[in-house]
Amino acid sequence: MMHKRLLGITMGDPAGIGPELIVKLLYKGVSVPFVVYGDEQSLYRAAAFSGLPRPFIYHCQSPEEASAVLLDASEQFIIPLINAGIDLGQDFVLGQTSREGGEASYAFLNKAIDHALSGEIDAIVTAPLHKVSLKLAGYHFPGHTEILAYRAGVDHVGMMLLNDEIRVILVTIHMALADVPHYITPENEAIAIRLAHKACQQLGLVQGRIAVAGLNPHAGEEGRFGREEIEIIKPTIEALQAEGILVSGPYPGDTIFMRARQGEFDIVVAQYHDQGLIPVKYLGVDSGVNVTVGLPFIRTSVDHGTAFDIAGKGMADESSLREAFMLAVKMLGSV
Repeated sequence: MMHKRLLGITMGDPAGIGPELIVKLLYKGVSVPFVVYGDEQSLYRAAAFSGLPRPFIYHCQSPEEASAVLLDASEQFIIPLINAGIDLGQDFVLGQTSREGGEASYAFLNKAIDHALSGEIDAIVTAPLHKVSLKLAGYHFPGHTEILAYRAGVDHVGMMLLNDEIRVILVTIHMALADVPHYITPENEAIAIRLAHKACQQLGLVQGRIAVAGLNPHAGEEGRFGREEIEIIKPTIEALQAEGILVSGPYPGDTIFMRARQGEFDIVVAQYHDQGLIPVKYLGVDSGVNVTVGLPFIRTSVDHGTAFDIAGKGMADESSLREAFMLAVKMLGSV
């Protein structure tokens, strides 16, 4: 199947740095056609406080129209835009949670999902949204990952974080640490390992080397610090090894990421959110990318939040959005 390679970029919460990231990314240029799902005035304002020329924004009704606009464009700084029925105006307040911001970010994302599910765009690249704004708008999703899974109608998705040095996928995602042990089950371990295997294939690694982290210190140390490794994690690993998946562990969480960084493993399955995300973010959020594995389309994202504290100051670094965009392009080539 030949891909059109048309990407959709969602603005996220317009009160954050998403609009600024987008205008900086597009002003410097990208290699693949795109359409932005967002608000016109937010983009104009972001260009102004970033010291960039005013972009040529074309309102489009469909991704097909956006492709045509880009094909015929003579302007250097052009943004084909689908605004999903949102018009925030010039008086929208930056740097604050709001119902309007939550409604806008949800509308932008959902319109992009519609077009990804219909095949009108080939991948979604997302700027950050804010969970409090989503809640103020009446949407009780913990974040992008859960919205994407719900809208795509899939039961199991994985959050993979990666940079040039390590890749991590999570067994549990957005939940209280006290609840994590209840979700360490053979089923959830197997789901995460299979998603790690799929993620490697999407990245062009036919048989990726998967390492599984233990839940407890020293991976339980043979039951002294907990029995999850003995009773749940190790038997699940052995069952999937029998299926032909190249997986090993469980390994102590305090050394597994160092070993992966040194090249011993291609991806690490972490048991909970901070166990997996701290090593990635310690190496720098500017180079990190978030990938949702298990969707019927490709979705990549920045590895940071809305950064309300610097919104409107022209200080945001678009490096993570560029990395996310480039990874989506790479993954399209592996499909």
